[in-house]
Order: sequence, then C-alpha cells, then structure tokens
Amino acid sequence: MSRKPVPARMGEKSRTELNFDRPELLPQLFGEYDTNLVSLENRLGVYITARGDKVGIEGTAESVALARDVLQGLHARLLQGQEIDPGLVDAVIAMASEPTLDGIISRDPSAPPPIMIRTRKKTIVPRSATQTRYMQELVRNDIIFALGPAGTGKTYIAVAQAVAQLITGSVQRLILSRPAVEAGEKLGFLPGDMKDKVDPYLRPLYDALYDCLPAEQVERRIASGEIEIAPIAFMRGRTLSDAFVILDEAQNTTPMQMKMFLTRFGQNSRMVVCGDPNQVDLPGGVAASGLNDAVSRLEGIQSLAMVRFTTADVVRHPIVGRIVDAYEGGA
Repeated sequence: MSRKPVPARMGEKSRTELNFDRPELLPQLFGEYDTNLVSLENRLGVYITARGDKVGIEGTAESVALARDVLQGLHARLLQGQEIDPGLVDAVIAMASEPTLDGIISRDPSAPPPIMIRTRKKTIVPRSATQTRYMQELVRNDIIFALGPAGTGKTYIAVAQAVAQLITGSVQRLILSRPAVEAGEKLGFLPGDMKDKVDPYLRPLYDALYDCLPAEQVERRIASGEIEIAPIAFMRGRTLSDAFVILDEAQNTTPMQMKMFLTRFGQNSRMVVCGDPNQVDLPGGVAASGLNDAVSRLEGIQSLAMVRFTTADVVRHPIVGRIVDAYEGGA
C-alpha cells in the first residue's frame, strides 16, 4: 500500500504499529482498495502503512491514538462475526473524538457493543452514542419519540426492534404507518387500487422490513396480518394492543392526527414516533405539525422518552450530514 502522506495535525509527532493475528480479516478491515484506511487518513490527519499483518500509523499523538482505537475496534467487530461497511467506518471515525467512542468501542476495544438488535437477516449495532441511547429507550419505555434529520437511523432501528420483538413473540403484530403527504410536488392521479395508491408513500418502511426479514417471510406475515403497513388515516377508531406500532414521517401529521394516533395505544404495546421537526411538508409549515405540537405537550411524561438526533448522528455518507448542516444553517 503506497499513498501520499497526509499532513499530521499540529502537536508532537508519534508513531505506532499494530499487529493483527487474523491476517485473513485484513482485506475486510482495510476495505476495497484500502478505502477504510484512506478514510482514517483523511479524517484524522494520519499516515498509514500496511505490510503483511502489520499496520503503521504516523501523526500527532492524539490522532495516532484515535486511529489505533478505531482500527482495533473494527477488527474486534470482525472477530465477532460482524460486517464492516463504509457506513460503520464513517460512524466510528465520526465518534473518535468522544473519550470512549460510546456505543461502538469501549475502553476495551474488543468488548462487544453495549446493546444490539438481532433479526433474521442481520444484527444491528449502534453507530453513534445517540443510537445507543435510542436502542436502550426502545426496550425501557412504552412510547418513544425519535427526532432528528434524515440518515440517523430513526426508522430503520425502530423497524429492526419491532421485527426482533415479533420474532420472539413479545408482540403479536407489527404496525407501520405514515401520513400520505406529498413532499412538495403534486403527483396527480395514481392508478390502481388503494394499496397501489398508498404504497409509494410507504416504500421506506418496506425497504427496512426487507432488510431485516427474508422476503418470503415479509410477504407471508403481511398476508396473515402479523405485519400491517397503512396510512395514518387507517388507524382511526382502533385500539392497538399486543403490537409494536411505528409512525414514520410524523412531522407531516396534523395535531389532531397525532392525538388520534397516540390514543390508539393499547395493552402490551410499544409505540415509536419518528420524524424531523424541521422538514414539514404540510401547507402551514412547522407551526402546523402535529409532531412539534406533541413534543411541546408531552415532554417529561412517565414511560415516554424523547431521543433527539443531530447531524453528528448521520450514518449515511458523511456528506449527508454536511448537507443537512448547510440547509439548517441557512434556514
């Protein structure tokens, strides 16, 4: 591996060398064409060389220590059978300034993550400190509000937790809902029956489901009624018991819709409300949002948790966080 050195940060220069005892895992650790190492170099201001099972890191003492901890933590995940993808690498690097890399790496880099969600297709581990708290609140509380920008994993983690509880029998049904609000554009007449008309609005929920369950199980459970995906209007007049209920894009509900939805809560259920308070597509804007109204009314209620994500928690490509910052900064 040979690349132009990246200038180190200001401060005392340092060098360390890591030895990995499972060389067959190094291609996954380094990434295709060493992309993971390049990310470390660019984000932390270090220079990395790899020869055989040895990895050398040069830079300031602080940046070298951070790069070392990230590589050791990622290697530990590989040893535990977890997959390393660019999103996880970026999340770990983004958290590198936190003293213990909370949620990804503890002071012992080989330690398992503090919490995880197991589904039929994959095991989901937290990729930021806020995701760690979010996963914990999904276990502790009856109603959870997940607030923040796109790309922070609000809906994805909620669906994964719902699938895990459905698999174990903790709940009997999984109900996914979303307001059918056009995001700024007029779609006009949509052909087909009611399912054909509303499915485009619910596609992100389907995507998360198929990521956690085999396709045939998703279809079978939908057909049997174990999984229900419907617009929020279909919730009126119902009591949702023994169910894991998720409302996505909640910022596009009206206050009356939000009240109606929250009061559907039944025995042995869990309810998650996901939304970005700053991305309201309703004609009245932020002031018309049922999500913002609910947050102002319900903060501090027992058995109800509010988890607030920021752009630092974005686990898509790092540029997504910068784009969100640019738009919100100019709002």
